[in-house]
Amino acid sequence: MLQKKDVAPDFTLHATPDQKISLSEFKGRNVILAFYPADWSPVCSDQMALYNEMLKYFKQYDAEIMGISVDSKWCHLAFSQSRNLHFPLLADFEPKGEVAKKYGAYNEAEGECNRVLFVINKEGIIEWSYQSPIAINPGADGILEALESLIKK
Repeated sequence: MLQKKDVAPDFTLHATPDQKISLSEFKGRNVILAFYPADWSPVCSDQMALYNEMLKYFKQYDAEIMGISVDSKWCHLAFSQSRNLHFPLLADFEPKGEVAKKYGAYNEAEGECNRVLFVINKEGIIEWSYQSPIAINPGADGILEALESLIKK
């Protein structure tokens, strides 16, 4: 798994069926990447709902959050609409898990992403990373602490 001071690999993934997002578009902003196993699973649903509630706090640190899983763009669209999410869910669908593999967040045995968080600074350098057990929602405390540490620099 990538660690603090590693350069965050750029990527381009589908955010909607007809829109792609690249990490490089967010240069000059802090970015939170939340790799998660699957749309519709109970823990993932709770985790994404929490981050949706935390958006105003993330914005205070000039940070954008993006969820990433190997689910398809269509699955993400339905999940996002049903949960009323206001941040992008990116489809690391084909080639399956390619971006998660670059970040060391792919679970080969399960064929899905591990539950891994990254905070990336405005220069594209990883400032914080954390892998949570699959069955545990990692919450937002670590993310907020990492964003707070960026201000103190």
